[in-house]
Amino acid sequence: MEIKYLKLIQTIAEEGNISNSADRLFLTQSALSHQLKEIEERLGFKIFIRSRNNWKLTEEGKELYKLSQSVLKEIEDRLIKIKDIRAGSQGTIRISTECYTFYHGLPEFIQKMALLYPQIDIRMVVEATHHPVSKLLSNELDISIVTARPENDQLETIELFEDEIFAVMHREHKLATKPFLEGMDFLNQHLIIHSFPLETVSVYQLFLKPHKVEPVKITAIPLTEVALELVQANMGISCFPKWALKSFKLPETLVFKSLGRLGLKRKHYLVYRSEDSSKKYITDFIDNIEDEFSL
Repeated sequence: MEIKYLKLIQTIAEEGNISNSADRLFLTQSALSHQLKEIEERLGFKIFIRSRNNWKLTEEGKELYKLSQSVLKEIEDRLIKIKDIRAGSQGTIRISTECYTFYHGLPEFIQKMALLYPQIDIRMVVEATHHPVSKLLSNELDISIVTARPENDQLETIELFEDEIFAVMHREHKLATKPFLEGMDFLNQHLIIHSFPLETVSVYQLFLKPHKVEPVKITAIPLTEVALELVQANMGISCFPKWALKSFKLPETLVFKSLGRLGLKRKHYLVYRSEDSSKKYITDFIDNIEDEFSL
């Protein structure tokens, strides 16, 4: 039975006559009578005992009225719940990363999200790069990608993926013939990084500092294209994960070298506030970024 017929039966039962019911349902009395007759013929029993101003339900009609009340109430409750869910699916997400190289992967993902979830406004907050966790806790960010799992009860952490950082150099560089680089190899080198402070540079924190090595020269170049041009000119060494350079056309004269015999690997974590776990637009974002970047 169609929903409109249940509404019709409920309305006539509550109004008690066809005139008021027709007005409430925005139908003519003739159309309403025709639909009611069609329902009764299909069911094989009378639903109402007719009189001029007082229509009463038959025994079968009473059961059908109870059914209409139950079904329509359930539909109304579910629609309200869906509306509430949809209301929670809209919002603004401010995102930053601890590592500048991760920004290379975000624009394409944000474009996909804009198509799938136009109600979610995603904004990259580059200025929060060096302090993402504190910015999360001060409510200046909503999502951050970091390389060390923060220990804080107010934050939720999801492991996204693991990558490997390589040293990139010109093939004529004096270190280019080595199978892999050791910490001491950087001692007399010009290291090109993305930005200071060094505490935010993975190759320094995870590789050079443990070996107590300080390169003779360190230059911060915020543009990857320019950093690669300096490396191509054999003016220094830079370090990147290979995936961060996939959008660049790399000359064949560049070579990649592992850092250490086993390579320098690091994990990336997605971090957000625990209190935001119930927000649908946050969980929609997290589900999609996990699908996009997880191993």
